[in-house]
Formats: sequence, C-alpha cells, structure tokens
Amino acid sequence: MKQLLSQKLSPQQIQFIKLLQIPTVELEARIKEELEANPALEEGDDADDDFEDQEVGDDSSDDTDDFDDPDSEFDNPDNTLDEDFDDSRSEEQPEIELPLKDEPVDQKESDSADDLDLSDYLNDDEIAGYKMQGDGPGEDEDDREMPLADTSGSLIDNLLDQLGFADLDEKQEAIGRQLIGSIDGDGYIRRDLSAIANDMAFAQNVEASVAEVEAVLHVVQSFDPAGIAARDLQECLQLQLERRPQDEVTEHAERILNETFDEFTKKHYPRIQQRLDLEDDELKEAIALILKLNPKPGGTGPVGMGKVQYIIPDFILTNDNGILNLTLNSRNAPDLRVSPAYTDMFRAYDKGAKKDKKLKEAVTFVKQKLDSAKWFIDAIRQRQNTLLRTMDSIVRYQREFFLDGDESKLRPMILKDIATEIGMDISTVSRVANSKSVQTEFGIYPLKYFFSEGIATDSGEDASSREVKHILKEIIEGEKKDRPLSDDKLEKMLNARGYNIARRTVAKYREQLNIPVARLRKEL
Repeated sequence: MKQLLSQKLSPQQIQFIKLLQIPTVELEARIKEELEANPALEEGDDADDDFEDQEVGDDSSDDTDDFDDPDSEFDNPDNTLDEDFDDSRSEEQPEIELPLKDEPVDQKESDSADDLDLSDYLNDDEIAGYKMQGDGPGEDEDDREMPLADTSGSLIDNLLDQLGFADLDEKQEAIGRQLIGSIDGDGYIRRDLSAIANDMAFAQNVEASVAEVEAVLHVVQSFDPAGIAARDLQECLQLQLERRPQDEVTEHAERILNETFDEFTKKHYPRIQQRLDLEDDELKEAIALILKLNPKPGGTGPVGMGKVQYIIPDFILTNDNGILNLTLNSRNAPDLRVSPAYTDMFRAYDKGAKKDKKLKEAVTFVKQKLDSAKWFIDAIRQRQNTLLRTMDSIVRYQREFFLDGDESKLRPMILKDIATEIGMDISTVSRVANSKSVQTEFGIYPLKYFFSEGIATDSGEDASSREVKHILKEIIEGEKKDRPLSDDKLEKMLNARGYNIARRTVAKYREQLNIPVARLRKEL
C-alpha cells in the first residue's frame, strides 16, 4: 500500500484558469461558443435577477427567493425533485478560488456531493485539453502570442493571378502552381528544385526535370513584388537590382553582390573597395542602394503575406491631472445571465408526473445546463476581479512611469512582488500578465513589459533592467556610425553612470534589443 497526497482541480477551477489566461479577443469568441453550446446561458442584464448562491434555510421571503433566484427551484429544501428521482441533493457550490501554493487544499471542497457526475454535462474537450504542470504556466501558455486581427489578403492569390496571365502551357502552369505553393512567408523558395520535381511526380503524376522547373521558376521570379521566389538573399537582392535603371550605381551594386557578397554581409567595406577598385563615393552610393532593397519580399505589396495587425488592449489607463483611472476594456465585461425560461421548467415539474422517466431526463438536462451557466458567469466575474486587482497593483508599483511614460522611472518588479501584494499565487499573476496589454496615453504596452530584474547601482538602490536597456539603446544610437562602440566600451560607460553591470550582461541586453555587434553596426 502506498499513500499519496495529490491536489486535484475542480471543473470550475479549470474553467476559471482557462478564462483568466486568454485575452479580450479570445474571450469574446469563448463567450460566443458557450452561448451557442448552453441554451441556459443568454445575453442580458441580470440586474432584475439575483444569481448569487442563497444559503439553505435563508429567512428571506420565499416568494422573493423563488422568483429572483434561478437556482431556488432546485436549491430550495422544499423542492422534491431529487427525492422523486432517488438522487441525493446537491450541495451549494462554493465561490471559485484558487488556493495559494502553500495553502492546504480541502479535498472535500472540490468534490461534488451530487450524484450527477460533472463529466456528464461539462464539455469533455474543455477539461481534457487543459494540462497543469506544478504552479507555473502551462506549456502552451509560455509562448502564447498576442492575438491580432487579420486585415490582409494573400500573396499566393496574387501570384496565382499573375501566373494565369503568363504564356505557359498546361504542364508549365502546373509547375508554376507548385512553385508558388512552395514560397514561404518571407517570399523565398528554400526547397531544392529536385525535391519540388519529385513532389509533382508523386502527388500530381507530372514528370518534370529540374531544368524545366528552373525555367518556370525564372518566370515566377519576374512577377511582382520584385525579388519574389528567390532561393537565397543574394538572388533576392540581385532580382530587385535587375528591375532598376541600369546606371553606374546599379552596376556597382550588382558587382558587390556578385563578386563580394560575403564581404558585404560582414561589412568589410575596405576589402570590397580594394577588390573592386571603387572610390569612396562610388562605394557609399552602391551600398546605400543595396540597403534600400527589400530582403523579405513576401511581406510587401497590398496583398502580401505579412499581416496588417492591431492589438485590442485588455485595460485602459487614463491620467486625470495626476489621478490614474484604470478600467477594463468594455468587451471584458459582458452582460450574461441564466435563462429564466429554464428555471420555469423546474416549476413545471411540480405540476407534472414526478415518476415519468422522460421528465426525469429532461429535468436532469436542464439542471446540468443551469449549473454550467452559473459556473461560467461566476468564472467571468472572478476573471474580471482578478484582472483588475492584478493590474491595479502593477499601476501602483509603476506609478511614476504611468504618470509621464519615462522608461527610466520603471522600478524592478517580478511576478512575486505582485502576487504577494494581492495575495494570490505567482502562477495566477503569470496568467494575467501573459498575452494581456494596457492602453496608456503613451501607447499600448504588454503587461510583460513592466516586469524586469533589478541591477545594482552605486547608490545602493536597484535599477530596473528596462531602465538599463533604455540607456544602453540611447548610448548606441548616439555613437559614431563609422566607429561603433564595442561591448567592453559600453560596459565601461554604463559603469561610469553608476550601473554595476558586466560585459556579458551588456551583450545579453544588446541582443534582446535586436542590436547587432559593433562590427555589423558600422556604416560608411
């Protein structure tokens, strides 16, 4: 015999967790899905109906309770529904609350005393699709992307339209469609032409040689946008130069790409100048022309693969003469209620045949849907409360930043700081911070932006790593472009400003800012 102590989440807790971690855009879709799946849930203001749990034996008026509370028909001790069907009476559901990590969990609170198994009427996929690993975020949660609205068309459709106007026979057109289908999001064809020919032979029963595929490839590469269907960056830039006026600058740029491409990618400009025998002005003009070309043609044009996107913020923060006002996005506060029509069905039972089998099945179904609707409404309300409590704590912690938007005023802040202040588990704060954003007077920021580590300073106080990155970016932007600063020099400059930071940390922050090393930042 082996005795194990384990913690199990109730279906209500799982539902709350999943609702908490999704942003506004997905919440709207989730509510719509629930409205379609549960007829006992409907949109509307519940101001006239009280859906809060009522204690058994409440001394309030029976008439008022029976009319206002949709659960009164089956929570009322005088109701004989469960007795007639030989089912035990369901206990009142407690308010959904996730325990803190060190808080013991009473297993009895998460077990239902009702003989109706929750799995009978909760969506199986809803629970089976959720995985909890410890107290941290789930595997899918870490890399959850901010949901963005798609307002663009397809580059593939545009290329297929151009293919239709090309003077090709049936076989060549089939090859062209295969090539266009092989273009990736950046606009490149990175697969070998022999592999594409093999795909056509197996999938379409079309025999084509590599030479035939390459011939059609040249046709596709003549389509708009310029540089499309290139096999590498060098070919992409060359295709774009071929469409430019063939003047002296274009000729020098083509020579640089054809003869000294490796030196160009490493910015070894003196070697290029010496090898091609170019004057300073000639080299500078040619390099400037190449840098204007598009290295990712797949994202260009009115119907490019790149999406024109926007973010819908979850919070809105305004500054009223130094008073910060925080509100949830109105889409985060839907008006939902339990359908009164379904509670009327319980009243109808008292007037019907109480031993009727079909009636028992119908009433059981209604009870399940009412329970599910009530849990969903409670989860939505608790989600709103948790979001506001967490964001309100962040606003208080980073008040100086929210007043004027100065990044240097961001304080070091980690998940544990907020979790301790609001009395919740770190995993709960993590779910709120993940994929959520706030709209301020200075722009829209993801909540993750406000969490950063502390860097020791000469004054003895910790500075936010965000502040250090901001200063690092300013130093690099102000450096001489012909003599960029190395990481060692950047380290000394930051140390001189009072930030105790090592060179490897400077390199890490520089990479996080997507700033290349000094050699690759050099300009003519």
